[in-house]
Amino acid sequence: MSARLLSDASPTAGVIAKFGIAPDHDLVVHIVDDDEAVRGSLALLLNSFGLLTATHASAEAVLEQLPSLRPGCLVVDIRMPGMDGLGLQAELTRRGCTYPVIVVTGHADVGLAVQAMKAGALDFIEKPYSEDDVVKSVRVALSRTADVFQTTANTEAAQGRIAHLTPRERDVLSRLVEGRPNKVVAHELGISPRTVEIHRANLMEKLACRSLAEAVRIAISAGFSRT
Repeated sequence: MSARLLSDASPTAGVIAKFGIAPDHDLVVHIVDDDEAVRGSLALLLNSFGLLTATHASAEAVLEQLPSLRPGCLVVDIRMPGMDGLGLQAELTRRGCTYPVIVVTGHADVGLAVQAMKAGALDFIEKPYSEDDVVKSVRVALSRTADVFQTTANTEAAQGRIAHLTPRERDVLSRLVEGRPNKVVAHELGISPRTVEIHRANLMEKLACRSLAEAVRIAISAGFSRT
């Protein structure tokens, strides 16, 4: 997929694989700056490295589009008219938005950048910034988002597998996850050890596991526990 510069608030289609980001995640670098020339030059720089971008002229514009904003990361100028970068970061946090934030700052604003990082910003970049610094920081931010997506996908997949278990198989699994041997599981459930072995074999098949360790990992990933 070729890189594209997207107009202000336009949607995106993804990030090329050379940056280690799965293309189906549709990740995008959101550039937030009131200076149109700065927005354009930064977007073109990132495009030249194969990254897709969307530009936004103000913090308020980002918040207005937040419900439909494509996932990715934000590169935010710390000084803007109206709501500044710190204000945008605080409002995103208040709304539960987990986009990694990179703040762009002038030399005189390093104190504000440190304040932003204490509030949860991933990184800050000082003007004038180098190409390598920008791309490296953005790549880390997008990887962070991709990791969240992968964790969520793994959790949903694990929960989907466990949903196919019968109540008794879930009873057995919950005790196996707690480290109980078959005989103890049998005693607690009032069934024979042989019946426990049958349930264990069935749940392993449904979970597509070849070992108990795999079954335990799936259960942990799904947040499964005895209720």
